[in-house]
Amino acid sequence: MSDKNNQDHTLSQEDQDALVKKYDVESSVRDLSGFVGKFVFFTLLAFSLYQVYFTVIYQIPAQMHRSIHLGFALMLIFLLFPARKKNLERGKLGWYDYLLALLSVGVGAYWPLNYDQIIARAGEMTQVDFYVGGLAILLVLEATRRAVGLPITIIASLFLAYAYWGRQMPDFLIHRGLDVDTIVQTMFFTTEGIFGTPLAVSSTFIFLFLLFGAFLVKTGVGQYFNDLAVALAGKRTGGPAKVAIFSSALQGTISGSSVANVVTSGSFTIPMMKRLGYRKEFSGAVEAAASTGGQLMPPIMGAAAFLMIEFIGIDYWSIAKAAAIPAVLYFTGIWIMTHFEAKRIGLRGLDDEEVPDKKEVLKKLYLLLPIVAIVFFLASGLSIILSALYGIFTTILVGLMREEKFRKIYPIAFAVGGIAYIIYKAIVNGGLVDGWFVGGLIAGTIVTIVVSYFFDGNFADTIDALVQGARTALGVVAATAAAGMIVGVVTKTGLGLKLANSLVSLANEQILLTLFFTMVAAIILGMGSPTTANYVITSTIAAPAIIALGVMELPAHLFVFYFGIIADITPPVALAAFAASGVSGGEPIRTGVNAAKLAIAAFIIPYMFVLQPELLMIDATFWGLIWILFTAIAGMIAIGAGMIGYWFRKVYWVERILAVGGGLALIYPGGYSDTIGLVLFGGILGAQFLIKRELIGKPMPQRSRA
Repeated sequence: MSDKNNQDHTLSQEDQDALVKKYDVESSVRDLSGFVGKFVFFTLLAFSLYQVYFTVIYQIPAQMHRSIHLGFALMLIFLLFPARKKNLERGKLGWYDYLLALLSVGVGAYWPLNYDQIIARAGEMTQVDFYVGGLAILLVLEATRRAVGLPITIIASLFLAYAYWGRQMPDFLIHRGLDVDTIVQTMFFTTEGIFGTPLAVSSTFIFLFLLFGAFLVKTGVGQYFNDLAVALAGKRTGGPAKVAIFSSALQGTISGSSVANVVTSGSFTIPMMKRLGYRKEFSGAVEAAASTGGQLMPPIMGAAAFLMIEFIGIDYWSIAKAAAIPAVLYFTGIWIMTHFEAKRIGLRGLDDEEVPDKKEVLKKLYLLLPIVAIVFFLASGLSIILSALYGIFTTILVGLMREEKFRKIYPIAFAVGGIAYIIYKAIVNGGLVDGWFVGGLIAGTIVTIVVSYFFDGNFADTIDALVQGARTALGVVAATAAAGMIVGVVTKTGLGLKLANSLVSLANEQILLTLFFTMVAAIILGMGSPTTANYVITSTIAAPAIIALGVMELPAHLFVFYFGIIADITPPVALAAFAASGVSGGEPIRTGVNAAKLAIAAFIIPYMFVLQPELLMIDATFWGLIWILFTAIAGMIAIGAGMIGYWFRKVYWVERILAVGGGLALIYPGGYSDTIGLVLFGGILGAQFLIKRELIGKPMPQRSRA
């Protein structure tokens, strides 16, 4: 779409940055300049280079690697994130920020400098160990407060307090209590606390995929997502809303933040929706619901999906594959709701001059190659680490294919690099060996990238991507370190089993009630905690309760993962909806209510795949899966018509009640419920054409009460 049509309607980059900082704690960083700014820039660069080298090329003991990873992040958090938000505008650091950053360096270096001695002591702490470990706990809590938010800091602190005062707890929570020495030793000198599974995943898988996302942004793929969405969906009924859904689903593959996704794509789509006639609150709600779903969309899901690898012991590709159909159903549900809303109020699609030429847009389809490549790498059985690395290489190559950057020397450099490598390996080994083709591709890629540094600004783009990737990782590191402490307490005290048994008992061993209580807990936690911390807590406390009732591990863990993400659009604390209201000018709570209504599928789908794991492609037959998809989509159409109040014509209250009931029956697994649902679906569909036929296709322009 041309700038002429949009320049007076879209948010400037400064406005977008301000909104993200307002609603996304992890983006509320100081704008530093001078020596400190340069120091932070090069430290972020060093952080990324360290991660790539010591994750991919040369491995060191886990505790050393995680300690350095944590030290980098803590130091940078104290330099970039102010102690109080009102200090953000000043961009100046206090003496205490420098002190905390310096202490963070000491804590991060303690394990590498004393590794042999710590291992030799076999769990015995010296006085210095005790003070360093205690300091590490305090630094992690303060860094988490700054970079992630107060709620998760309070939760982690309460868990630590529970570990100490276990004897004073009520009967069902009581334990023998841990002394301060044991708490410090567990948290800092074992792999059950700060250096536990969450930080392990952060220091390997998550960081590299965040780098992949940062490199992908540099190719210009974000704007291309918008152009592709407008070209394919812009002219349809209520086009801009469908553009928002399509664009946000694609944006979610490169963004791990619902708020950042809302502001990035919403600054483009929300003004379009408003201009076409959508209400402010509804426009913001569409973007918030679609952007939140981006974390559910494979191949790159929210950071918590990588934690699932370690928690349930399966490969990432299995998780991404299982999440594919639920993600498609989620966006299908929002698409249906926005379509009915557009029909209800008589909205058209975009005009021809507002839609970019489809042929021109499709010429740039190669920009999607990195996403296709990452799917291929994961599906082919490559490790997550190598998949991410090759994905980064692919992204840089694709960036060089843009018209303003492409040079004929690049294919030559690629061919020379690849062939030279193959010849060299053949001479050294006396012939071709396994892996020669892949090795040649990698060598060709590296040579091409190096050559590009001499001709374009590609070197600067690479440096900037490395810096931005490290900056994005800071909040994740803090959240996973705090979550590790929570896991450590749960493991050491047996709290997980106690709470799981209590949850099952409270639900009277009924699966639906257990799922409902788990959903409520995940949403409440998600209102103040990042998805990673939320998932860690619910997966160690609530997921075992679901599993105890006979549910398989993957559906149980995806259930808590889903609802931790959906908290971003669930009032009263719906951060994604609040950010969208900042773009649309609508009322925040009303926007949140509309977003939750539009995303009704998200509140239903997790129940579906727990009760019917075939939706996750677990033990599914082809025709069985087709039937499940048919009934699920039909059910969402019926629920959408009932919620919006329009199908082919106005849907009256009796029809709306029957439509929602029939939709739920179709979604609930079982032949009996499917039969009832199909009867109700067919009856209401018939009524749409047989009763008040003169209203078919006529809009209802009056304001809805949604």
